[in-house]
Amino acid sequence: MDREALYQQRLNRYVTAMRNERPDCIPLRPFVAEFTARYAGYTCQQVAHDYRYAFDAALQCARDFDWDAVVPNMVAAWTGMAQAAGLRYYGIPGFDGLPDNSAFNYIEPPEEQAFMRADEYDSFCADPTGFLYNVWLPRVSTEIRGPGDTATYRGNLALVKSAMAMHQYFHAFGPHIRQLREQCGVVPALAGIFKAPLDILGDKLRGYLGLTMDLFSQPKNVLRACEALMPHLYHVGLTTSDPQGQLPIGFWMHRGCVPFVNPQQFQSVYWPTLKPIIEEFWKQGRQTLFYAEGQWHHHFDAFRELPDGSIVFHCDRDDLFQVHRRLHDKFAISGGIPNVLLSFGTPDEVRRYCRRVIQEVGASGGYIMDAGAIMQNDTRVENLQAMTETCREFGSYSAGSYAPPTATPPAETEAARQSRATVPGLDGQAAPDVPAGVCWPWYQQVRQLPKLSGDPDLVRDIWNQIETHASTYIWQLLLAF
Repeated sequence: MDREALYQQRLNRYVTAMRNERPDCIPLRPFVAEFTARYAGYTCQQVAHDYRYAFDAALQCARDFDWDAVVPNMVAAWTGMAQAAGLRYYGIPGFDGLPDNSAFNYIEPPEEQAFMRADEYDSFCADPTGFLYNVWLPRVSTEIRGPGDTATYRGNLALVKSAMAMHQYFHAFGPHIRQLREQCGVVPALAGIFKAPLDILGDKLRGYLGLTMDLFSQPKNVLRACEALMPHLYHVGLTTSDPQGQLPIGFWMHRGCVPFVNPQQFQSVYWPTLKPIIEEFWKQGRQTLFYAEGQWHHHFDAFRELPDGSIVFHCDRDDLFQVHRRLHDKFAISGGIPNVLLSFGTPDEVRRYCRRVIQEVGASGGYIMDAGAIMQNDTRVENLQAMTETCREFGSYSAGSYAPPTATPPAETEAARQSRATVPGLDGQAAPDVPAGVCWPWYQQVRQLPKLSGDPDLVRDIWNQIETHASTYIWQLLLAF
């Protein structure tokens, strides 16, 4: 079979399973990160600090393993760009005592040095984008200075270099995805990035300890901040998503579950500021991958409130067989093969577990095989090969189909297509003063300009297009780096 035909076969298989239907066989979509370095002969430092090594490692794995879909680069951060920006929150392999063959680390600051202080909720809610540029960025960077501080040569360089580096990195994905398709017939597993408002507040702004205290001492401000984040996170998710609606938006679920927050906090803050965004993605024809890191069984009833097929639930530490019983009638399921088994078990143990999953979870379709969590360099090559071979040998369906699935997300409307640059708002939420996707709105800029002649709409449109780049930089820095 030629590579394009193989690509189409795998795409239909993957999409059919995500729509909770039965393809010809169970798709394989392993989220392999530093494992690719181990397999391809690179160090963790090489794949983290030079994305070209990471791309090459992913390509080698896609070429050698019989997988249907992979993330083009599952090594979550390009530390070369992080270093250019002077980001304080990364432990880079080979720096400050971190071994060069250890995965990069995220360094959360002490509570008293959180990147957003406990008394700054009003400022943040008034203009989240402005706060990120004026307050958050100078605090997370060793080089960039904020308003009122003396600008420095190194600070200016850091801002320009990191912005250009981000642009370079994102544009490198297109040729790499074409290589995966043309050389390997492998499908990109995701398109788009999203995180829950409460997770972003805890991950990159208040820190987990600060957020925990705020949920008790000032819960209304926490809710206000999450609501202020909603249109911006929705904007990033939709504008980075697959325009055809075939690939899901990646949603990394961090600390919004019990025991990180209690059930009342989940119901009063986390879920009401997450659910409307997922529903709006679905209205726009976008499915969301709930990459449920940790255990989320306390919240299965809440997830069942979402429209049928709107998410794929990825199982990490939950009991995969319980997940199947509780959610499979509404949503497709992925993952659930224990990372401990893949790292420390034997190939025979992997085969036995995978056969049970195929028989009990994958029997009726709507299942994608993968580990529970992202695979780092402790995953054994022979165990991942055993998972792959077992899925191919025993994961076929007698009445499956290569045909495109019948259960598809709602079609994107013409109005939505025309407004992708500005992104429609969320139902029931007032539009922010500074719209998502811009930093300095046109209505503010035009007040400072002399009277315009000719085509003022042209001037406005170009202004907004360039504004988008500034918004992309700061919000991608917050979400992805």
